[in-house]
Amino acid sequence: MARIVQKFGGTSVADIDRIKNAARKVQAEIKAGHQLAVVVSAMAGVTNQLVDYCHAVSPTYDEREYDSIVASGEQVTAGLMALALQELGIKARSWAGWQLPLLTDESHGRARILKIENAELERRMAKGEVPVLAGFQGVSTEGRITTLGRGGSDTSAVALAAALHADRCDIYTDVDGVYTTDPRIVARARKIQKITYEEMLELASQGAKVLQTRSVEMAMNHGVRVQVLSSFDAAVGSSLPGTMVVNESEIMEQEVVSGIAYSRDEAKITLVAVPDQPGVAARIFGPLADASVNVDMIVQNVSEDGKATDLTFTTTKADLSRAIKVLEDQKGALGYKQLRSDSDVVKVSVIGVGMRSHVGVAKRMFSALADKGINIQVISTSEIKISVLIAEEYTELAIRALHTAYGLDAV
Repeated sequence: MARIVQKFGGTSVADIDRIKNAARKVQAEIKAGHQLAVVVSAMAGVTNQLVDYCHAVSPTYDEREYDSIVASGEQVTAGLMALALQELGIKARSWAGWQLPLLTDESHGRARILKIENAELERRMAKGEVPVLAGFQGVSTEGRITTLGRGGSDTSAVALAAALHADRCDIYTDVDGVYTTDPRIVARARKIQKITYEEMLELASQGAKVLQTRSVEMAMNHGVRVQVLSSFDAAVGSSLPGTMVVNESEIMEQEVVSGIAYSRDEAKITLVAVPDQPGVAARIFGPLADASVNVDMIVQNVSEDGKATDLTFTTTKADLSRAIKVLEDQKGALGYKQLRSDSDVVKVSVIGVGMRSHVGVAKRMFSALADKGINIQVISTSEIKISVLIAEEYTELAIRALHTAYGLDAV
């Protein structure tokens, strides 16, 4: 008998029929002899509506009340799922985050999980009851309802799996697994059977939307095996396996590149003729950090005369205007001659732990892009990732070219 945590996202519980379909998937695992706990998101669109209500009442809302309001969506779904399971003859009970409790810090809207009290869940599961947990929420040490941030139900599920020492955590979504790249762009993209935590973390942080970054990080830290499945497959149970996210040791031999991700949420800023002297980078990025502007790729040109250089970095499109204002306000102190910005860019990344033991990965990437006449504006690398910034108009061409170049096309 395995202990499994199943998580159903918003599209998987978007209406009553889909909730009943999800309940049948729970039932199938129970019939197979497994022990189940379930985590649910709010029904599709509900959280957005609740957020809109908050903004309509008070543009500068109290974050504690905001959490109390938006957390209600998951509680409704949890109750409906428990009812659906009961209709199938399964003992089930819904749990709000404060009832476990799932303890968090006081950072409302983006709370971090501190601890899950699981003794009562363990006792009830031992008696054959299925707990249905409202995801995305917890309770602070001060006794107030908190939320974990958008996508937080994935994090709730992985945290519950860790607390219950589950054999795996099944994340049910509207896709049937993790693909080598976006199948909407590359028709010959193929589903990955197993992928490492590190690769999944990079894919998630570089634009892949399948799993939430925090949930992958938690799974890696606690050794929780995660499976990504489609809730819309006709089959029930695990007869149609998705993608397993596991330790590197579980994969016999790694592909050099496992996947290609992209992010359209990029904007580029270049400061022209910045004084080339110690401390200038701190004077640029310090105020940006104070303004909560997230900076990603950074490149500084070589200074020929030792006096001035150009510095380029990327941020999100949402942060672009704020970043420009901060830098323009600091122009006198920074001493740059000109600020240039460009939001028509995209970041494309090739990812794979196999890069550690293979040479020529970057050369293949640059050659494939050059063959298509695509200019690279910025480059950044890590041990298992190479990212480039290119003009947005070349996004699909670049992804298809790289997917073929690394031999990822399905046969």
